[in-house]
Amino acid sequence: MNILVCDDDKEIVEAVEVYLKNEGYNILKCYSGLQAIETVENNEIHLIIMDIMMPGMDGIKTTTKIREIRNIPVIMLSAKSEETDIILGLNMGADDYITKPFNPLELIARVKSQLRRYTSLGGAVESEKSNFYKTGSMEIDDERKEISIDGESVKLTPVEYKILLFLTKNKGRVFSIDDIYEAVWNEPSFNPENTVAVHIRRIREKIEIDPKNPKYLKVVWGVGYKVEDI
Repeated sequence: MNILVCDDDKEIVEAVEVYLKNEGYNILKCYSGLQAIETVENNEIHLIIMDIMMPGMDGIKTTTKIREIRNIPVIMLSAKSEETDIILGLNMGADDYITKPFNPLELIARVKSQLRRYTSLGGAVESEKSNFYKTGSMEIDDERKEISIDGESVKLTPVEYKILLFLTKNKGRVFSIDDIYEAVWNEPSFNPENTVAVHIRRIREKIEIDPKNPKYLKVVWGVGYKVEDI
């Protein structure tokens, strides 16, 4: 599989390349946002590792542009551990994040986790047996990986899609943040509140007429989230 690594620090790019090449991945290297966009436009990319803080077009703006043309998993790299960077990156379409300096084993684990979801959602391989789920006027065709509300198509990122699919498959049931993280990320949860909450907010912005008064994706305070059985 092809992984695009974009960071203005060439030493970091080279290090990531070594780690991931040892796992059998093909690495494409970029050192600016514009170069990353051009690479995505001209190559089949299965995953992007994107630095947030880059001169010129930063990683967040670059991810926003890439989301307009491709629905590829994005892992953000941040030199800071502040929540503002992480939340902003997730809000702009990133699927996961890792802070620098990072443990190579953690990086590899997150890469493999994202690629497993990407392939399981039909992004890189043939989709699974047809399944169709409906609540109210929201419909999910899991064979085509399509969501529509009132007949209008809704575009979600791979992680957003899997969260909504998981909750819709189990509509009416309330799941904790830990439950959602472990079901979607397929790994034990560790302080997942920010990650899950940001994705939930983005889903609401895309599927709800009034995200502050949601019809479909609801919070049960102190317990978790559910998709309403309408």
